[in-house]
This record gives sequence, structure tokens and C-alpha cells, in this order.
Amino acid sequence: MSECGGRGGGSSSSEDAEDEGGGGGGPAGSDCLSSSPTLATASSAGRLRRGLRGAFLMARQRPELLCGAVALGCALLLALKFTCRSPVLDLFQGQLDYAEYVRRDSEVVLLFFYAPWCGQSIAARAEIEQAASRLSDQVLFVAINCWWNQGKCRKQKHFFYFPVIYLYHRSFGPIEYKGPMSAVYIEKFVRRVMKPLLYIPSQSELLDFLSNYEPGVLGYFEFSGSPQPPGYLTFFTSALHSLKKDYLGTVRFGVITNKHLAKLVSLVHSGSVYLHRHFNTSLVFPREVLNYTAENICKWALENQETLFRWLRPHGGKSLLLNNELKKGPALFLFIPFNPLAESHPLIDEITEVALEYNNCHGDQVVERLLQHLRRVDAPVLESLALEVPAQLPDPPTITASPCCNTVVLPQWHSFSRTHNVCELCVNQTSGGMKPSSVSVPQCSFFEMAAALDSFYLKEQTFYHVASDSIECSNFLTSYSPFSYYTACCRTISRGVSGFIDSEQGVFEAPTVAFSSLEKKCEVDAPSSVPHIEENRYLFPEVDMTSTNFTGLSCRTNKTLNIYLLDSNLFWLYAERLGAPSSTQVKEFAAIVDVKEESHYILDPKQALMKLTLESFIQNFSVLYSPLKRHLIGSGSAQFPSQHLITEVTTDTFWEVVLQKQDVLLLYYAPWCGFCPSLNHIFIQLARNLPMDTFTVARIDVSQNDLPWEFMVDRLPTVLFFPCNRKDLSVKYPEDVPITLPNLLRFILHHSDPASSPQNVANSPTKECLQSEAVLQRGHISHLEREIQKLRAEISSLQRAQVQVESQLSSARRDEHRLRQQQRALEEQHSLLHAHSEQLQALYEQKTRELQELARKLQELADASENLLTENTWLKILVATMERKLEGRDGAESLAAQREVHPKQPEPSATPQLPGSSPPPANVSATLVSERNKENRTD
Repeated sequence: MSECGGRGGGSSSSEDAEDEGGGGGGPAGSDCLSSSPTLATASSAGRLRRGLRGAFLMARQRPELLCGAVALGCALLLALKFTCRSPVLDLFQGQLDYAEYVRRDSEVVLLFFYAPWCGQSIAARAEIEQAASRLSDQVLFVAINCWWNQGKCRKQKHFFYFPVIYLYHRSFGPIEYKGPMSAVYIEKFVRRVMKPLLYIPSQSELLDFLSNYEPGVLGYFEFSGSPQPPGYLTFFTSALHSLKKDYLGTVRFGVITNKHLAKLVSLVHSGSVYLHRHFNTSLVFPREVLNYTAENICKWALENQETLFRWLRPHGGKSLLLNNELKKGPALFLFIPFNPLAESHPLIDEITEVALEYNNCHGDQVVERLLQHLRRVDAPVLESLALEVPAQLPDPPTITASPCCNTVVLPQWHSFSRTHNVCELCVNQTSGGMKPSSVSVPQCSFFEMAAALDSFYLKEQTFYHVASDSIECSNFLTSYSPFSYYTACCRTISRGVSGFIDSEQGVFEAPTVAFSSLEKKCEVDAPSSVPHIEENRYLFPEVDMTSTNFTGLSCRTNKTLNIYLLDSNLFWLYAERLGAPSSTQVKEFAAIVDVKEESHYILDPKQALMKLTLESFIQNFSVLYSPLKRHLIGSGSAQFPSQHLITEVTTDTFWEVVLQKQDVLLLYYAPWCGFCPSLNHIFIQLARNLPMDTFTVARIDVSQNDLPWEFMVDRLPTVLFFPCNRKDLSVKYPEDVPITLPNLLRFILHHSDPASSPQNVANSPTKECLQSEAVLQRGHISHLEREIQKLRAEISSLQRAQVQVESQLSSARRDEHRLRQQQRALEEQHSLLHAHSEQLQALYEQKTRELQELARKLQELADASENLLTENTWLKILVATMERKLEGRDGAESLAAQREVHPKQPEPSATPQLPGSSPPPANVSATLVSERNKENRTD
């Protein structure tokens, strides 16, 4: 409408402007009216009346049309209302100067720099608009196209990626947001920038602030004397500095104005700043050492903060974020659905409670008070929260509440192992007449545990060797200190668990792969899973699963966990790679990853993620012989037709293939192994030679399939043989023997013979077994003889083919010799032609130089001829002049002669003569005429 002539007729444009904007459209449309505005107005009014009359008559005849028109008009009005008024100001031409202008008039501004071709910018634009629809009345949202080549944003801002989000709080900024491009996360960050300080008016809100998992910084300011006390603006700016340096906002800033609340956190003077830490001593900002500036307060808080657990938000690209965190030690990853805008998070409160108990090594009263607050347990109000360690502790009991304990599995040579196989060995300390204040809480020491183990083995006679399932405990003193003694409580674990412990010991002791005992007819049951503590607690009756044993567990184990949280709404893909189910209603998952041990464990997905299951999961991992089963990640089950010679084994099908009722030869390989593919034809030939009903040739890709530690290998390729009826006597193919078909056959025949087994020799097999085995061996031998005959026939055919190939190779060599001779002749001709071409090139250059010299001379002649022509022209002019003079002189002489003869009859001369000129002689005139004719002919 701003351009009146954009669509042709000026009157129609003026009518539209008057209908929509009233009088405002008159001036714009008056320039487009005709020379007679009165007639135009009258005609338009007439057309409008006729149109309204016709619409009224049609509405009377068909009222449904009127209703449809009204509904359509309302829908159009609503659509215009919601589409034309966007909460985001879009500067699509990169007007950065206008953005700076509008920023000065707003308190909080969000600048969204985007590129129209960037897919992430397009996706983030929708999230920005969703957040702006809630905060547009408080925050100004501006989108700037920073890819417009004529805009100032493209010229002044040099971004390496898009989109980029900057926030400004009045004159402070920019604060770059690098979190997830989700509306809820963006809105949460904007609200943190809007209100960087949290006002704490009561003790309950103070406990909420201190019991939060994020570090907290408190400032005490008295607002009674002035509306803005000294140091408040600096503290406010330090909170903004914290958001600028850490976009996650892990450090929270709060303000206390109540004097009594300030005393609870040891703040007395107005302007004091307090950093709360759960386990270490809390700190007060040292104003006498550091200047009271916003940068110093922020730096001091970030350097001295203490975190219970961290949020991880990987951006999805190449990054070392997870690698750097996993290098710090075993990590507990908790995937939970997280809504940043929710007021309460019950699951995070339970995780915080677990983290506080796990790291509370000294039984701090402040931590206990915060735990009671998290459990919503009413406790008497303390005069002080004792955020600093009190001067005098209460008298400790004779035996400490949390001794240093370790589980010891008795070796088979130990005499006590005849009745029990597991003992819980603890180091206790007594006061022994010493002052209670001087007795410190014991810490786990490997030297003390080693000394306790030696003393336990030496003093085994103190136990009564009674075969029973009960727990037997006994105390004995140490020879190193009179104020400490050891406690050993021994028990017998069921066969399932003891078998698991024996197999774990076999991983480190036995160099060969070992199985549990099997039945003699290859009828093998699947290995029983080791029960977890949270599943079957009756197996460990002495383990008390209360918070007392869990408290301070991080200080009593050398496998301390670092806890990390991830939003399952954004990063569930990482949980699936760790073993979480892909299709689940509740996206909650827990996994422990230990990079040093190359293993990870997962919490049973059937169990709910809560405080009790999480504590049991951590306890199971922390014990010396963990009952947790290492989670094995494998590729999908390979379904091959029955005609395949080699069986592809995966993690899920390993037990089914290896423990079947026949001999199994298993090849370990990987795609990156360069030597492994060269063995394929050998194993295919081997599978063809051996009967498929009694022998299986299989292979497994160890880069995609995990196996139990007792079945892992340290080099590729590796071949293991699992004989029938003796799966526990698996044999590894020798590394110093080449992997060939005859060697593999000898290896299989040697180890498939039951007579070579020491177990069978010791068991003295019966005559029937020997006969059946002999029949089986004869069958194998006959089958192998037939296969050998087939191989000999194939070898003879290969020899004949070799003779043919050799004859073809000889003819090919002769052809090659002939071609080489032809190549030499061609090379000689080529050299001659090359020499001839060089001679011709030299001759060409010589002739070229001669022609250039001749051309130069011709040019000189042309220049000389041009000069001669010029001189000839001047000579012609001179000769013509002389001729005219001579002709004039001849005419005068003839006239004078006539006058002398006829003095009275003068005749006018046709050609004027010059005075004093005489006519040229006749011979001269004739010569001049002849020369002139020659020149004309030359020209």
C-alpha cells in the first residue's frame, strides 16, 4: 500500500487505503486520483451501494452464505492476529545498528544471529519463537540475518558457526548461550539472566538453597539504610559474570537480607559473601586479600566450588568431553527426563541424597541436617547450621561406626575354607586410654588390610571349624598397634556365587580358558546369572542395606564413582549405546563405565531408578568381588541359512554355538585385521572336509561382540577348539605353528582324541566308552581318507591346469619378448625422428630470422619509396607551376608579335601571362609533356 502505483489503477488503491485505514489512507491515495476527485468519489460510492444491495438480497435468499462469510472473516482475522504479530523482531538485512539502538531501550535483550541456509538456525528459530511467546512482555527478542552480504552484521561479526545467541542485561553483555537449542532450556537461561540473584527470606528456603546439588554463593546485604547497599551491584554483576563464563549456570547466587539468617551461615557484616560446600570447609570471600570486584568474586567462586555431580550436555559433534571425564575414573551415568522449568525435581532430590550419603565420609552434622531436609523429616531448629566444623566433637564410641572393611575370598589351601569360603575382614580402632578428641575417623589403607590378612591367616585357630551356614565372627589384635584390632566374619556362599568367584579367580590365574564342569554327554545348561544384592538379599544376610553402611562409601573403596547426569529427552541415543532399551515408556537408565577395566555395568531396566536401587547398584560395584555382571554389547543376531559352512557367532549366540553337542573350532577375527581374510579359504576348505553333523566351524567378530573375560583373546587371529564332552578343556591353537589346512587337521585330531585328555586318563574310562570312541575315530579316519582322496584328485587336476598355465605363460613370454623388440625399434625410430625434428626446428628458426631481416629491409624500402613519392609530388607541383609560367610567356610573345603586325586590332588572350615572362622553347614544352604522361601512367 505504500506504493500506490504498484498494481496499476490509482482509484482502486485509494479505495483500499480508505477502507482499511480510514483517513490515514487519504493522503497516500490522493496522488493517484484522477483530475476530477468529486466524480470519482461519487462513482465509487455508487458501486459500493450497489454491491451492498446485491449482497443483502443474496443473503436474504441464501442465509447460509452469510454465516459462511462471517465465519471465514473471523478465521482470517484470527490468522492475521497470530501470524502478522511475531514475538521476534526479524532484521533480515543484518541491520546491526538498529539492533543496538533498540537494545538500549530494553532491560533484557536476546540477539539471535542466524544464517538462512543453516538447518540448525531454522530449527532453533522455532524454539526461539516458542520461548519468546512466553517472555515477549519482559524480554526483547531480535533475530539478525548475519549472512546478508550488504548488512553490517556480516561486515562486523565474523562467526564461525550458526546459530549464535547473545543476551544482554542492560549494559552488561554479551552473555553467549551454548546450551541445547530447546525452548525450555533457552527460557530457563533467559530467566537466569533476568534474575541472576535468588532472594532467600526464610530458613526453609535457605535449606532448599544449601541442599541443592549445585554450588551456592550467598551474599548478605542490609537494605534498611539505603535502597542499594554498598557492594550489592558488584555482587549482582558477579552473578552475571558467572553466567557468562559458565553457560550451564552451575553456580547459583542468592541474597540474604535477614540478619538472623545471615548468622546461620556465619555472615555478620553487610556485603559479606559466602561459598557453601557440602564436605569441605565453607569459605567467606577474603576482602582483605582480594579486591571486592565482580570478576574476583566470580573467579573465587568457580575455583573453590564443590560439585556433587555434573550435568553433561554433549553437542553431538566431535568432542573430547566424555573422554576427558572417563579418564578421571569410574563414572556413573544417570539418564533422567529433565524439565528445566519445573519447580521441583523429586528424582534429582533422591540422587542428591544418594550423592550426599555416598561422599559423607566423616558424618558431618550439616550434611545430616541437609539430608533430613531432603527427606522432608522435621528436625529441631538448630541455633546454627554448623557450616563450619565444631570445635569439639562428642565422645566417640569404643568401636567406630564405619570401620574399614574388605571382602576376602579364602584360597583352597586354607584350612578354614573347608567350612567357609568368604570372610569379611574389618580394621577397628579403640580409644585405649587415649583422649577421644585425638582419635580420628579411620581411613582405608591397603597396608592395614594386608597386615590384617596376614594376621588372619596366622590366627586361624581362633575359629571353630564347624560346618554350618551361619556366620562366625572373631576379634584378634594386631601386632603393629595396641589401639587397633581386626574383626573377621566368615560365611559360606551358595555354589552359584562361589562358582562365579572361582571363575573370576581363573581369569587372573589360569592361562587357558576354563569352563565350569559339564555333563559327559555335552548336555550343557546355560550359565546361571549371578544374583544382585538388590535381587536376592538372602544370599548375603549380613549385609545391612541401610544408609549407615552406604554413608561415606566413597572413602572406603578404591573404586570411587564420579556421578554424571544427562537429559534423556535429548541424549537417549547415548543410553541406547550403553545398553538401554530403545523402546521404553519411562526414559530412566543408569550405567557405570570403567574405562581402566574396559567394562561397564547397567542397572536392570526392569527396576525403577530410585534411591534404594541406586544405592544397591553402587554398593554392588564397590565391593572387592563385585556380583555385578559385566554388560556385553554385541551385534544383532546373525541369521544364516543352514547351507552356510561357517557359523557366524555373536554375543547372544555364543553359548548356544560353543556348548552344543559337537566339536567346535572358533576363529576370532576383526575387520581391521589384515591377516584374518587370508584364512577364509582355509576354514572354508576345512568345513567342507569335516562332517557338519559332528563338527562346527565358527567365527566371531570381536570388534562388534563382547565376550566374558575368560573367553577374550589378546591377539588376532586366534583359534580355539572346544571338544565335545570336554568343553572345560578348550585348547588354543599354537601361535608358532602356521595356520594351514594340514596343521588344523592334525590339531583337531590330536585334541579330539579323548585318550589325550588328562581328565579321562585319571577317570579310567570303561571298555564300552573306549570301543565307542574307537568306532567314532574310525569313522572320522574313513571320512578323512575319502576327503584326502578327493583332495588328491583335485591336486592332480590342479597340476594339469598348472601345465596348461605354464605353456600359456611361455607363449606369453615369447610375445612379451617380441613386443620388447618392437618397442626398441620404435624407440630408435622415435630418436631419429626426434633428431630430424630438432634439425627442422633449427632450420625453421634460421629461415624465420632471414625472413624477419628481409621484412625489415622491405620496410625500409617502403619508407624510402614513401619519401620519394612525397618529393615527386612536390616536383609535380613545381613543374606544373613552371609550365604555366612558360605558357604565359609564349602567349605574351605571340601577342606582342601580333600587335607589331596589327597594332590597331588587339585580341584578348585566353591565358593570362605573367609580366616579364617569356614562353618556353618548343623542345622544352615537348619534354615536359612527355614526362607528365609517363608520371600519369606510373601513378
